[in-house]
Amino acid sequence: MPTNSRRVTLKDVAARAGVSLMTASYAFNRPARVAAATRDRVHRAAGELGYRPDAVGRALKSGRTHQLGVVFSEHLAYAFDDPQAAQFLAGVADVCVEEDQGLTFIPTRGDAADAGRVLSAAVDGFVLWTTAEDDPVLAAVADDPRPAVIQGGPQRQGIACVTQDDYQAAHAVAAQGLRDGRTPVVISFPLDRHREYLVTTGAGLPPRAPFPVTDARLRGYRAAIEQAGLSWTNTPIAVVARNTQRDGAAAARDLAPRLTPHALIIAMSDELALGAHQTLQKSHPEAAYLGWDASPTGQRLGITSVTNPLRDQGRRCADLALNPDQPNTQEVPWTITSGSAPTAGASPAHGR
Repeated sequence: MPTNSRRVTLKDVAARAGVSLMTASYAFNRPARVAAATRDRVHRAAGELGYRPDAVGRALKSGRTHQLGVVFSEHLAYAFDDPQAAQFLAGVADVCVEEDQGLTFIPTRGDAADAGRVLSAAVDGFVLWTTAEDDPVLAAVADDPRPAVIQGGPQRQGIACVTQDDYQAAHAVAAQGLRDGRTPVVISFPLDRHREYLVTTGAGLPPRAPFPVTDARLRGYRAAIEQAGLSWTNTPIAVVARNTQRDGAAAARDLAPRLTPHALIIAMSDELALGAHQTLQKSHPEAAYLGWDASPTGQRLGITSVTNPLRDQGRRCADLALNPDQPNTQEVPWTITSGSAPTAGASPAHGR
């Protein structure tokens, strides 16, 4: 009989249950191959002896870890600090619970070791938070045999994508905000992985932004501004480093000298719009705000915003990673909300 002085082994369990070592192994690793009564006897013997299967050993034998890896191109704390990122992760977690999978965070740091760090993770598949087109992790994951899904893009062969039509949504929300003749300024997400803070105008932006979400929304805003008969070239733009209220507030302070009394602050998220509102509410009480994500706080303040159901996107990403035999691209519908009153909108199939 095993004693407390040594680790209980599967051989001990087999002896206690009166079965072969192979039968005891099958009772844990291939239960369908063992009769129910025998399987119960093995499990009962394991319980009496305090035996627990070696998860690492089982993973090595089966080639499955039952872990889903979430790759974040932001600082890992962002996943918990940003309300929308937290919603996305909650959606991923929902599916992991339903599918009896674990969840592993794989942060990246923007250095040469990122790709190796991601590929060495003991996971069965990857869910990637949106990143830039030149992120080397994309190529590494695309060439890996494990399934991978990215939220928001960029779209890449070998990686499924769950996204919105950011161009059409940005065009629609900006066009709605410009109907009453307001003068726009833009608070933008980072343009690339360098995340450099910048205050400029439309003329000072590069032709394309490597972050696809940033690029699509800027193009949508530009189209709406020019269709309203205004100059994109002269439109003031602040590019922030991070999607936080603090960054939105700082951007608003730098843009304030360029604002008209009836300015329209077009922000790429409710977090940025809320930060701008905190800064400008006294100096520019007549300003209006556009955001993205339709957060409860933004809705209470009457911020016109694009819905962005990130919990649903997290669910879709996790489901695709765990069940890859589905369409490689899934587009998420959007609407525009103003305060508590939704405005009809849809996600058209064209316009990107």
